[in-house]
Amino acid sequence: MTDTIDPRHSALLVMDYQNGIIGSLPDAENLLDRTAGAISLMRERGGHIGYVRVAFTEQDYDRIPPSSIMAAMVDPERRAAMHAEAPGTAVHERVAPEPGDIQVRKTRIGAFSTTDLDEQLRARDVHTLVLAGVATSGVVLSTVIEAVDRDYRVVLLTDACGDADPELHTLLTERMLGKRSRLSSTEELPSLLG
Repeated sequence: MTDTIDPRHSALLVMDYQNGIIGSLPDAENLLDRTAGAISLMRERGGHIGYVRVAFTEQDYDRIPPSSIMAAMVDPERRAAMHAEAPGTAVHERVAPEPGDIQVRKTRIGAFSTTDLDEQLRARDVHTLVLAGVATSGVVLSTVIEAVDRDYRVVLLTDACGDADPELHTLLTERMLGKRSRLSSTEELPSLLG
């Protein structure tokens, strides 16, 4: 990967920064601050911003096979909280989308498999993804692997990703995700964007 990335052909994906998810992390305030700064910088430099959130409609609930890991996440007691219209599934207001941003709603862990994210990115001539997301062991891991398989260059802002298990976050970023993506930080983002 070259030292810099062209923001015009890049998208910062803000993944699962939802009210019901981000608030459960120990470093939520700092994650929100760093990610809001990265969004602002990417906008200033002419880059694209994309939002990925997990949420379900009634029809989605009916399509989840009992063998799916998602079935346990949306058992009858949690369905109201995971509904597409529930406040907990909305993107946190400090990093909220603006008109013209890419927005997708997913019903699985990764950002691609149940969305038209790939089509939206390719329509904007995006070749590089800059990722911020929670949880590292969920959407971040799945999305990095799938993005690489789809031939995107991937930059992972490790300080804009978090997990309920900080040790797992460190293990995944240092031992696995760094082999498939360029590890970076929000502090390094200005120089990466050239």
